[in-house]
Amino acid sequence: MDSLTQITLGSAVAVAVMGRKVPVWQSALWGAFAGTAPDLDVVMDFGDAILNMTRHRAETHAIAYLTAASAVFAAVAHLIHRQAATFSRWWMAFWLVLITHVGIDYMTVYGTQLALPWSNYPFGQGSIFIIDPLYTAPLLIGLLACLWSRSRFRWTWNALGLLVSSTYMVWTVIAQEHVTTVAKASPPGDRIDEWLITPSPLNTFLWRMVAVSPTHYYEGWYSVFDDSPKIEWRQYDRRADLIEQHWDHPGVREVARFSKGFYRMHERDDNVYVTDIRMGFEPNYFFVFNLGSVGPDNQLDVNRPAIQEGSRPELGPTWNWLIARILAPVGPQPGLDETGPSLPAALPPSIEPDVDIAR
Repeated sequence: MDSLTQITLGSAVAVAVMGRKVPVWQSALWGAFAGTAPDLDVVMDFGDAILNMTRHRAETHAIAYLTAASAVFAAVAHLIHRQAATFSRWWMAFWLVLITHVGIDYMTVYGTQLALPWSNYPFGQGSIFIIDPLYTAPLLIGLLACLWSRSRFRWTWNALGLLVSSTYMVWTVIAQEHVTTVAKASPPGDRIDEWLITPSPLNTFLWRMVAVSPTHYYEGWYSVFDDSPKIEWRQYDRRADLIEQHWDHPGVREVARFSKGFYRMHERDDNVYVTDIRMGFEPNYFFVFNLGSVGPDNQLDVNRPAIQEGSRPELGPTWNWLIARILAPVGPQPGLDETGPSLPAALPPSIEPDVDIAR
């Protein structure tokens, strides 16, 4: 999640755990610090754009390492504030702050490597966008009311903010399950291997659906306010031939692993690109990586660092389209041709090459 949300959540959790043991501003400051600490890994440069993506939310977001770090934070706070609260109380506060940090990160689609050092699997529910005001606002209001109030009931405001935001998070999972059912009832073909159901930016009313086959991927949209459950899918080529040709490239393998198979490849200006299609939507994706040009041996240079060349949609038209699409079905999102490739809700069976999606 975004930094404001993590800071606010960290403060709210610390205030709730520490209660009257320390001044409320003190627990709020410590919670804000610990709440944003795991994301400091973004300043690390691994010398390759793909590694910079896949190494984010790694060790700094692993439960085992955070448990150890929480004890260190607790020892420092206990030493500074002496007998203001017990070491165990500080430890509980810091542990919960850090665990809730990675907990809400898990709810996004990015991928959080919770099980390191035993596994680098990128866990992700994908039921909430990385910025969602409907989740953050109750936390922030409850925390500010607690900080400003002088009533003995001030902690109730903070608890209420946590309760409302947590309830909203439950709603995101329920909505995601509903949209998943709708999507699978209206598939774009009979060779779908994987489904990705994620909310559009800043809300959980409009959902982006991605279905992946060995050779293509399909994008569709569904609003919880739609009258019809039928989905209009648009078809795109994954370039399975390029995936097959360059599968030995470590960058391709890493994007395939981290995206859980939701990726594509393409060529432009003699360069080969690999794209994580989870974050963004047609025709704009943030994680687009230039792998360089093919050499005389028809292969890519594995020693050449990948360069990120992602793009963002034009804000005004895209925002207007998102609002309109929440309320009712409209034309395709900005940047797509109205007459471009689209598919009916159900396609007749097709024969596609047997290309492993894990590749």
